[in-house]
Parts: sequence; structure tokens; C-alpha cells
Amino acid sequence: MARVFTTLQRLKDSCLHALSARFARWTKPLGTSLPLQTIADLGRSKSELIAENALLRHQLTILRRQVKRAAVTKADRILLVLFARLVRSWQQALVIVQPETVLRWHRELFRSYWKHKSKAASRKPKVAAETITLIREMAKDNRLWGAERIRGELLKLGIHVCKRTIQKYMRTVRTKPPRGQTWATFLRNHAAQVLACDFLQVTDLFFRPLFAFFVVELKSRKVIHVGVTRSPTDSWVAQQLREATPYGLAPKYLIRDKIVGSGLALLA
Repeated sequence: MARVFTTLQRLKDSCLHALSARFARWTKPLGTSLPLQTIADLGRSKSELIAENALLRHQLTILRRQVKRAAVTKADRILLVLFARLVRSWQQALVIVQPETVLRWHRELFRSYWKHKSKAASRKPKVAAETITLIREMAKDNRLWGAERIRGELLKLGIHVCKRTIQKYMRTVRTKPPRGQTWATFLRNHAAQVLACDFLQVTDLFFRPLFAFFVVELKSRKVIHVGVTRSPTDSWVAQQLREATPYGLAPKYLIRDKIVGSGLALLA
């Protein structure tokens, strides 16, 4: 009787061990795929996930002690940029790379996106060297001819060149001497009475444009006002200028892109 009981006990233990091994194989990810690991984590307890998270963080701490840098693929960079968008305190969660590195990856992705989007469908032929030489000779020998006149003369010869291209090659043979005081002289004489303003365009994670409007005091190089919007309008810019100069403290000059104008007229 004892022998039969022992045999049944061993049979039960072997069945439980087989079922446990089979269940472990079913719930174990088939590879290193992130989606499979995520699905497998759904059936695990919270305490186990916390312990595994601590284990992974400790391994990352050890990884930071290594002399060699870890190899990061292009797919890893895209995933890190996307995950950083989902985590509020993503700067503190980074271990193997710096936050500036993730921002640089985002800028590179932004440049690749617009490079692909702005790629021309068909490559236009470049201007021939003989045409460039002819444009320069016509601009040099005829000082009163503008780009439109030169374009008309080229059309008579059967040469089609746009106005902007002609202007680009005219600059190399027509250099205008500077007139009046230089920009440095103007700033030295009127820096205390000048405010400078301009827009700075930035983009978010999904490549949507943001426009930052800066107002800077030239004498102290101090930013006195900053405004951000997605769609700048005339009324919005006028309101930003009012907020930058409260109580009627308007400067004598307000400049943008080195164009001097009356600040009082813009602030009215």
C-alpha cells in the first residue's frame, strides 16, 4: 500500500512539474521583440515588474561604468525619441544617453523628414557654364540693366533662366560700395535707445511649427519679453510689443533683421 502511494505521489509531482514548465514556455517571449515582451508582461504581478525594473536599472548603472559606449541603432534612436514624448520626466529616466543627445536625434529626424518631403519629383537641369558667363558679361557691360532686362535679352537668344538665378550671378560682378554709417557705428551710437525683435521658429515632436517672438535690449543684451504661438498675426505681434513696453516706455528705435524703423509707429 505504501509503494502504491509513493508511486502516485511521484506521478503527481512529475505532472505538476511538466505543467509548470509548459506554462513557463507559453508565457516566455519568443525572442527579444518589444511587443512580445510587452504582451507577456500583462500577465505578471506588479511586485515582479517592480523587481525586474529595479534589476534593469541596476544593470544600466553598471553599463554606465563601462569604458566603451553602447551601440545604439537607428531604430533605437526613434524608439527613445517616441518614448521620451510619453514620459513627463524623460530627462531623469535616461541612463545610457544624455537628454541633449535625444534632442539632437529629434533634430536629425526632423531634417530627414523635411529633406524627404521637399525632395523634387524631377531634377531640373542646372544652368550651363556658358549661360552663367553670358549673364556676368551682360551685367558687367551694361550697368543699367536689371535682372528682368537681362532675362528678356536671354529669351531673345532662346535661353530660359529665371529672375532669381540671374540676380544670384549678378551679385558677383556688381558690388555696391557701402553708403552711410555702418551697422556697428549705428549700434555704438544708439544702442541705449534700440530694441530688437524677431521670430525664432522651432518644432515639436510631431514637426508642428512653433513661433517664438523675442524682444531684446541691445545695450544690455537682455531678453525683456518672449511670446510663443502657433499662428502669429498682426494683432498678436502688436500685443506682444505692448507687453514688452509697459507704461509707454517705448524705445526710440525698434529694429528687426537690421531694418531700422520707428518704434513709436509700431507700438501705436
